Amino acid sequence: MSFWEHTNELIRRLKVVLYTLVIATVVMMVLPANISFFKDPLGSYEPLISAILAKIREQVLPKEVTLIGETFVNPIELYLVASFFFGLVITAPVLAYEIYKFVDPALYPHERRGLYPFLTSFAILFIAGLIFGYFVLVPYGLMALLPFFKIVGAEPYISVTSFYYFVFILTILTGIVFTLPIFLTLFVRFGLLQTTSLTKNRKYVYFGLLILVFLVTPGEGGLANFMLLSVMIVLFEAGIFFAKRYEKKGEIRRPRWHVEKTQCKFCRKEIPESVTFCPHCGKSQK
Repeated sequence: MSFWEHTNELIRRLKVVLYTLVIATVVMMVLPANISFFKDPLGSYEPLISAILAKIREQVLPKEVTLIGETFVNPIELYLVASFFFGLVITAPVLAYEIYKFVDPALYPHERRGLYPFLTSFAILFIAGLIFGYFVLVPYGLMALLPFFKIVGAEPYISVTSFYYFVFILTILTGIVFTLPIFLTLFVRFGLLQTTSLTKNRKYVYFGLLILVFLVTPGEGGLANFMLLSVMIVLFEAGIFFAKRYEKKGEIRRPRWHVEKTQCKFCRKEIPESVTFCPHCGKSQK
């Protein structure tokens, strides 16, 4: 296929994704949540997105918290953003399928066989992260924030947009964090990282994970942070474990700019494997 044929195919597949997103968003906005509406259209009407938001309030909102509109446009903003967000959720499998169908013809059979485990693992870990974030981090995170209202003498009246954005963002970020082993394994497999450098610098990596935890869960300082950090450490160690398997099998693809290094026979400093004289001590390696 020519360049323009590839471009046209990409545009065609992106149109499918865009149409799916628009339809899914509109369905969320207007589709009735109660089946009885079709029997009695003049009765109470509740859009599907309203039922979903009500379910979220029921599952994770602490009883002490009262949601307020704050401004006239906040409920409308939430209605549109939430519909778009869940439209994206519905569209995600279609997007993944269209991307796969676009790149699949360019893959060799062995590359295709190696791609399936990574895609499956990514999907499983991402979904597990969403579940963990929604059912564990969000409730504990909200409960951890409530004592600060008493400390400063404020009542827990929260903007409706602040609450739902907190739930959406924290859940998605936790899902992304759970895919850490996949990215570690990919970086090692393509020669961008080495497991030895990761294991030697564990304390710095753990400190970086701690910073990431506070970025993912801002404002929390209790059990939720500890639980997420513990899970991330386990995921990090799992990523190293699987990456080492590829190193042992010799299935590491070095990037083109990678230069194999060795040690000087005399000063023991690292030097490129192809040099004749050590650039540090100047002695011949032959």
